[in-house]
Amino acid sequence: MSRKAGSPRKKAIPDVDSTPAFVEETIPSRDNNSWETSTDVSSRMSSDTLNDPKAVAIDVAPSPKKGVIPSLEGEIRTNKGNTTLVFNMLAYAWIFHIGVILGMTYIMSFQIPQHYVWDQYWNKGCYWKMGWLLPIPYTLVCFIGLAMPVKNAKRVNQVITATNQPRRVDNLYILTVTKGDNKSAVMRAWDAHKHLELLDPCVRVHVLTDEPNHFENINCYTCPREYSTQRSKYKARALEWYRSTMRYTEHDWILHLDEESVIDDESVRRVLEFCRWQKQYTWGQGVIMYNQYHFWKNPFYTVADALRVGDDLSRFHLQYSYFHCPVFGAHGSFLLTNGTVENAVTWDLGSLTEDFQFAVKAWQMGFACGSIAGIVREQSPLDLVGFMKQRRRWFVGIRRLPSFLPKILAFFWALGLISLYCTVASIVLGFYVPTDTPLWFGVLKDFSFVTFVYLYAYGMFVSNLDKGYHPLIVIALIPVTVVFQFAAVIMEAAAVMYAIILPPNDFDVIKK
Repeated sequence: MSRKAGSPRKKAIPDVDSTPAFVEETIPSRDNNSWETSTDVSSRMSSDTLNDPKAVAIDVAPSPKKGVIPSLEGEIRTNKGNTTLVFNMLAYAWIFHIGVILGMTYIMSFQIPQHYVWDQYWNKGCYWKMGWLLPIPYTLVCFIGLAMPVKNAKRVNQVITATNQPRRVDNLYILTVTKGDNKSAVMRAWDAHKHLELLDPCVRVHVLTDEPNHFENINCYTCPREYSTQRSKYKARALEWYRSTMRYTEHDWILHLDEESVIDDESVRRVLEFCRWQKQYTWGQGVIMYNQYHFWKNPFYTVADALRVGDDLSRFHLQYSYFHCPVFGAHGSFLLTNGTVENAVTWDLGSLTEDFQFAVKAWQMGFACGSIAGIVREQSPLDLVGFMKQRRRWFVGIRRLPSFLPKILAFFWALGLISLYCTVASIVLGFYVPTDTPLWFGVLKDFSFVTFVYLYAYGMFVSNLDKGYHPLIVIALIPVTVVFQFAAVIMEAAAVMYAIILPPNDFDVIKK
């Protein structure tokens, strides 16, 4: 809701020359069955800040009246998952990735007859088979990412010493951003997350909507209709209003979630560990899965999004764990940012893919990113129209960004469409102009094909494991995924063609 006049809440900042000046108000016990927070100081600051004798209070904007938040005991929770199990598996999976991908490449190239020849390096058939090799830059990067260990898979108990102090965290805002016109989705997100404030005193669960969509009795912040910026619209406009309203400091962190996003308790704890102990990084991301709602309701869309999971576990794992800069972009959900970064970059960006633009600008300003060993769960599009519009917005939004890197990524994305056409052409022409394939050419093609299919299968395997399916079902769904991924590839290519022919003018909000 729009900010009401009233006494501002307080937030502590260090001041070595001053004595503490906190508002005296009763702090609700974490053991109570319910609480109702207001604008008190102590409920808006972490235990780190409350125990800091060198902290004083400054005025910041007030927060809305909160609804009743029940205790964890007896609460029916929807933010469930198997985060610990998944990351324990990921800690050792890199060895398996190397063996399976290289082993399957060997079987396809040397054990299955495909008319590969040793005595030719090139022939006329290679010209129309070149499309087979176009995905290699993508699949090679993904293979390298899969082959690199997940260094932060297991939680480490940090020992606080004189030289090993955690970074101070006053507030972790778990922010669900939504237009607000889907009331059931908004309340579903609130119900999934409202208890998270019981995990740590610094956690705040907020919902950000656009006017006139405001919701009473929850922590709802509503961007006024009359608010405007120089460039941003839609989601970025609301985020910029929220940023300017909350007055972030370097001790504030914001976890951005989409309307359908759900994060579990264990992942929140891992987010807090990142905030406190990964002191060289000021923003980061973790793994997004698409198994929260309507999972396997439509196998085409479920399998199509399995590639996105595989992408997070390979290419984006390489980016956040080893490169620490957004060479491959960023997601708008499960985006954790420090207040310093948001204040420097701002959300006044003016793009259909404001998340990517935000990440690139943060990189240009010298902010490093890191990997969060947590999981956010979302859902796949419900229909073909939503699927096509979603991919179209991503492709066009990335291509329109002003810097050079996004245009390169959009170019390689479009190569997938050309690769599909060339593959179909090579099959047809092979009947009329039969030619053998040079061995080196075939090995590269097989490696790219195996890696690409593996990304789908692995992404689905991890999603099913996280969902808690029986091991036999998890294994049985692997060949199902392999079959449906062929249809998913065609859908992805059609979405790129749709984006090129009919690019969107505005931000498409799809039904979920």
